[in-house]
Amino acid sequence: MTLDAGANLRKGVAEFAVLALLRGEPMYGWQLSQQLIERGGFIASIGTLYPLLARLRAKDWVTTYDEASDAGPARRYYRLTDEGRAALADFRAQWSGFSASVDALLEGTTQDD
Repeated sequence: MTLDAGANLRKGVAEFAVLALLRGEPMYGWQLSQQLIERGGFIASIGTLYPLLARLRAKDWVTTYDEASDAGPARRYYRLTDEGRAALADFRAQWSGFSASVDALLEGTTQDD
């Protein structure tokens, strides 16, 4: 059995990658999927994005609105909520210490070294 640690890591942070992208501006699903794939493969395909977005909506971390498109039907845009900004801030506050601890373990050192 082969362990795909990268897939597990990406899955664990994908929600926060979406929140980070939405921090700058609202985006529609295709935009988000392209950014997530290009910036590190946080998702495998657009089909894996929509369940993730549904979870973020259920948590009230994102909200949606529809906007007309010149290229076809209206697009559903996703926008970060205040709760989503707070969740992203909490994640950012924890990430640095957590990643430093993992790095120290992998390098065989302690953070006090």
